[in-house]
Amino acid sequence: MNKKIAGIGFGMLILITVIAVLAPWLAPYNPYTDMTATYLKPSAEHLLGTNDIGQDIFSELLYGARTSLAIGFLSAAISIVIGSIVGMLSGWYGGIVDRFLMKVTAFFMTIPFLPTVIILSAFTKPGPVTTSVILGVMSWSGTARIVRSQILSIKNKEYIQTIRGMGASDGYILSRHVLKELLPFFMYRASARVRAGILSESSLSFLGLGSPVVKSWGTIIYYAQAKNALLTDAWVWWILPPGLCIILISCALTMITYGAEEKIDRRLEHS
Repeated sequence: MNKKIAGIGFGMLILITVIAVLAPWLAPYNPYTDMTATYLKPSAEHLLGTNDIGQDIFSELLYGARTSLAIGFLSAAISIVIGSIVGMLSGWYGGIVDRFLMKVTAFFMTIPFLPTVIILSAFTKPGPVTTSVILGVMSWSGTARIVRSQILSIKNKEYIQTIRGMGASDGYILSRHVLKELLPFFMYRASARVRAGILSESSLSFLGLGSPVVKSWGTIIYYAQAKNALLTDAWVWWILPPGLCIILISCALTMITYGAEEKIDRRLEHS
């Protein structure tokens, strides 16, 4: 059952990603340049109406998927890479390397995530890459702790000890054997971090800390709220659709995480 749930989640993620990639061809209008009458209600010409400056909201939604997903994936990649390197070095070499890297990790874990991200976003140039870097750098510590604990278990396995005894280098063992053991954990952490990155970007954009010239689901909601869409019927086609998109992608990634977690549990039972 869990495998089916993960498959459904993965299918949903692929579908949303394909739609995001094909946004320039699927969108009926360019939301950056094409402007018509303002505050139009949904119709055959504008499926979700238009916003306060006449941009087609449905087209905004498609283009916004590209930014939200890109930030989610990029921030997750940065977080996983930093956390994996720190965790692998710490667990594999131990000693002074382990103590130093775990002190750095503990320091990052004590920093309050959301307030720090808000402060950094407020004092840096807004943009998808900047937001991704901030989110990635502030979220790697949990991955490092998990990877370290797994390395401590993996490096004591008999076949790893045999390979080391045959004279294989640390780089060879880590890249050819240890990484293979860690793939389920990377999948689990990646899906969780992509979801967290998308939700964090939406939160920052809603607070007005996103890029004002880049479409994302969060910025759509921000401008809708700023123009008092909640006080009119416009919230139905201006706020609800991007909100539902955020919920949908979060559900898809949660399903994938759920499936990966089951695979990890099975591996731990047989280790």
